[in-house]
Amino acid sequence: MITLTDFKALAFSLSEVTESPHFEKTSFRVKNKIFATYAAKDHIACLKLSLVDQSTFTTLGKTKVYSVPNKWGSKGWTYFELKDMDTELMTDALTCAYCEVGPSSLSRLHHKSTIRE
Repeated sequence: MITLTDFKALAFSLSEVTESPHFEKTSFRVKNKIFATYAAKDHIACLKLSLVDQSTFTTLGKTKVYSVPNKWGSKGWTYFELKDMDTELMTDALTCAYCEVGPSSLSRLHHKSTIRE
């Protein structure tokens, strides 16, 4: 199980991440752009992924990872149920979300294999 403390540690392992409230959730941002939120009430994270990454993670995560069931889901926003979530999968997903939203100068620090010069 990934706790809020665990989730924060994973998010803050990425460069220049800030945390701030976002409605009833906690948001994690890079350069003031949200790449993830955490809903304590439901113990669910929501990440902004590319559509390719969304497809990959929903396949890997089986029933615990799924597209947000509205227009936001079609834009890559994806739910991750954190109860019984694999830490490595969550780390990879957070990195992908961070790289999707953050500037390429920061993304290169964390996802060098996918950045083309």
